[in-house]
Amino acid sequence: MADPFHIVCPHCDAVNRVAAERLADKPVCGKCAQELFVGKPLDVNSARFDRHVGRNDIPVLVDFWAAWCGPCRMMAPAYAQAATRLEPHARLLKVDTEASQDLAARHAIRSIPTIALFQGGREIARQAGAMDAGSLVAWVQRSARAA
Repeated sequence: MADPFHIVCPHCDAVNRVAAERLADKPVCGKCAQELFVGKPLDVNSARFDRHVGRNDIPVLVDFWAAWCGPCRMMAPAYAQAATRLEPHARLLKVDTEASQDLAARHAIRSIPTIALFQGGREIARQAGAMDAGSLVAWVQRSARAA
């Protein structure tokens, strides 16, 4: 039996241990009893970002975006669709670069949308520009395997 994964709850941010073979069984949080995978991206601030990127054992995909960005708004439905296809094997986050300018600066976001993939707390891949859902899923799977 493989070591359990640490999965951060999208509701209360508690860290849960889930057996790898149970990820697809709709696991619930041991603290708040809500589902650990909701099939949609989570909007996060700096504290939640650090918790999810640093404590999840599954890859974490982050969309750095802003409300005034046309390509960001165009990509939002595709990103949401990708969440339904990638969970429970990845967590998808959204960071509003206007509301969380510290995160944008810390990660040297120069253009938006920028998609970054994190594994084990570190960035392993980055892609600038809007992508459709199929391209996002393929890119994440390819990048996670290569890491």
